[in-house]
Amino acid sequence: MRKTRLDIDRIRAARRAIDPIFLDTPLYRCEALEPGLGCAVSIKLETANPVRSFKGRGTEVIASRLADSGERAVVCASAGNLGQALAWSGRGRGLDVTVVASRFAPAAKLDRIRALGAKLELVDGDFDMARERAAALARNDGIRLVEDSLDIETCEGAATVGLELVRATPTFDAVLIALGGGALATGVGRVVKAMAPGVEVICVQPLGAPAMTHSWRERRVVTTDSTNTIADGVAGRRPIPAVLDDLLLVADDAVLVRETSIIAGMRMLLDHAGLVVEPSAALGIAAILEDRDRFAGRHVVTIVCGSNVDVDAYHRWVGAAGAAGAAPASAAGAAPAGGS
Repeated sequence: MRKTRLDIDRIRAARRAIDPIFLDTPLYRCEALEPGLGCAVSIKLETANPVRSFKGRGTEVIASRLADSGERAVVCASAGNLGQALAWSGRGRGLDVTVVASRFAPAAKLDRIRALGAKLELVDGDFDMARERAAALARNDGIRLVEDSLDIETCEGAATVGLELVRATPTFDAVLIALGGGALATGVGRVVKAMAPGVEVICVQPLGAPAMTHSWRERRVVTTDSTNTIADGVAGRRPIPAVLDDLLLVADDAVLVRETSIIAGMRMLLDHAGLVVEPSAALGIAAILEDRDRFAGRHVVTIVCGSNVDVDAYHRWVGAAGAAGAAPASAAGAAPAGGS
């Protein structure tokens, strides 16, 4: 295949920089989900760690390299999960971490960033506005800016999930990956296409935050003016060109799913797998729900990528799913925008 920015040897090396608490996460067949989905489903569970998402894999690589080089301060923009992960990884290595986020981000994520010792700055806008502010802080203060998905460490850290997937027995036919900025999709996709090329790599994004999917389909960067989805972790408006280039090489498909399907997926993961997940983590299940015929008779892996969710909002969403099959985004409290 043509080369992406991601290197398999560097991905293998990244494992050595990552705290083992983030590695070798559970991968198991969840038969209880299968009657409702019509296919064999395995779950790769990326929530059983101190930051409750896969983001710690990438921030461990970044923080390790920063500490080794003698740097002592770092800033990032985040919708919550990256900020928590960088705060956790930085705290253990003596780094001063600043996180810029939208004040509309889930309160649970913001509270956890503060609890982990990072300085938190809030902006009156969405994730892309936070990204601009973080870049300004980095320039003004002369400190390292971490840009999720653009910084190769975030992608190659996330790619270690793929190393674990391709070792799986039995093998699987397709992997469903939440698509936001692209670190997880490009990382896992790179490994899967290099080491298990027969596996279909399918990226999933909300219909209310379609910029990266439209960009993949049109093979050029497509931006949107706004987002409208409860899946705040994948709700960026401005794809990064270099990340899109990588995605074009490793993704077989990119699909959009409705808010009702996301909520129904969250409810299924609660009822049949005992998992409380954030909306982004239910995108894979949502994709199966919307296209059962495509997956019928196949073995599909879905990466459950995060469980940082506001408790009150979660109860509204899953309660709506149980009472009426799902609720529209406007009724469910859709976030105005988001990111990593």
